[in-house]
Amino acid sequence: MGNFFKNSDLSRSDADNIVSDTLNKCDDGELYLENAKSESILLDDNKIKKSSYNSDLGFGFRAISGEVVAYSHSNEISKNSLKASANNLKSTLKSTQGIYNHSINKSNKKYYENINPIDQKTLSEKIKILNQVNDYLRSKNENVKQVTANFSGEQKSIEIIRSGGETLTDVRPLIRFNVSVMVEKNGRKETGGYGIGGRQSYDNYLKDDNWKNVCDEALRIANVNLESKPAPAGEMKVVLGPGWPAILIHEAVGHGLEGDFNRKKTSAFHNLMGQKVASEGVTIVDDGTIDNRRGSLSIDDEGTPTEKTVLIENGILKNFMQDRLNARLMKTRSTGSGRRENFRHIVLPRMRNTMMLSGKQTQEEMIKSVDRGIFAVSFGGGQVDITSGKFVFNCTEAYEIINGKIGSPIKGATLIGDGPSILKEVSMIGNDMMLDPGIGTCGKAGQGVPVGVAQPSILIDKMTVGGTKL
Repeated sequence: MGNFFKNSDLSRSDADNIVSDTLNKCDDGELYLENAKSESILLDDNKIKKSSYNSDLGFGFRAISGEVVAYSHSNEISKNSLKASANNLKSTLKSTQGIYNHSINKSNKKYYENINPIDQKTLSEKIKILNQVNDYLRSKNENVKQVTANFSGEQKSIEIIRSGGETLTDVRPLIRFNVSVMVEKNGRKETGGYGIGGRQSYDNYLKDDNWKNVCDEALRIANVNLESKPAPAGEMKVVLGPGWPAILIHEAVGHGLEGDFNRKKTSAFHNLMGQKVASEGVTIVDDGTIDNRRGSLSIDDEGTPTEKTVLIENGILKNFMQDRLNARLMKTRSTGSGRRENFRHIVLPRMRNTMMLSGKQTQEEMIKSVDRGIFAVSFGGGQVDITSGKFVFNCTEAYEIINGKIGSPIKGATLIGDGPSILKEVSMIGNDMMLDPGIGTCGKAGQGVPVGVAQPSILIDKMTVGGTKL
């Protein structure tokens, strides 16, 4: 585990005493200890451009009274630093009269192994694969002009100590492997990228030359873009492919279903609990319990076991994602969604693996039903306003649909709309739900955490498409 007290003058009993003394008149809080090791190796332009290894150790100490959160953190685990943090919390919450809530439902379920993926392959082995990636792509197609590939790996050990000496622990592995390719033909340059990852070792994804599948997909996307034409614009039907396109659901709908935005009434969904907010058949869940997935957690960053939380069921809004603070203030329970980027950050209710569940239609039926529209396979960046749910997303792979058939690839398409309206425009839900490849990171309040998304193909009857066609 983290060995947090091994080389410190702070013992576990000292920490228990300081935590209990500090929090005995608070509504909630905990000491969060973290030991994280991470690496990144980048190949670009025929050579290894960057290699880094980081080790990060520290604690975050939190006390909560009512809506007020006092927080102090340090990268020094010692008796003096913890006492200083305790004094800071006490001075911030001078008039605290809360009753500490001890209730944490413990779980022994683990959704990933206690491994350190960084140590399971040597640096030279990782560099060898990156060079093989470079050689493979350049030999595969003479139009390849640039290859960028990188590994990133992490092991994060955490320990949470609550008042009364209650202790919870977790060890979280995480890896990513990404490839980007630039191709050039007749003076035109285009790029394509693909990546995979999750809470396993590198070998779980790369054995038997599986890295070639990632290369092939990145090159395929680049070549598709090379043949693309300017995207049409206007209001039209849109078919979203399975898997990664669920990032639109994550951004345009998921954030609006997080507890803090609804408690503060800044979400478009805050007063719609129990009401119909989506088309019939639309069921959206946030699930932290899928084995080895990027967004899965055995416990959240408050120590609460994660779960599969049904957010919208058959079009009806059922739940919000909750951490302990917002759950208490909204008189409900935590859904195990309290997350933080690291020990320097406070806990917020966050998504894990956000998914729309399968329906009964086929993607072929959806395409055939569209006279004029687009088929969006993958997305890049986007912008979302949480209050209104309005969003703009850039398509990185998309095709026109004409008279029920997929036509030419298109470039420059953006999808424009708002989450609450789009949910009601879903008219067909596919039977082909797919998980994303495991590369997502979600940003909120300056914090990034690993997440996953999933969905089947879906048909949206009316959506604004921004295009570049003159």
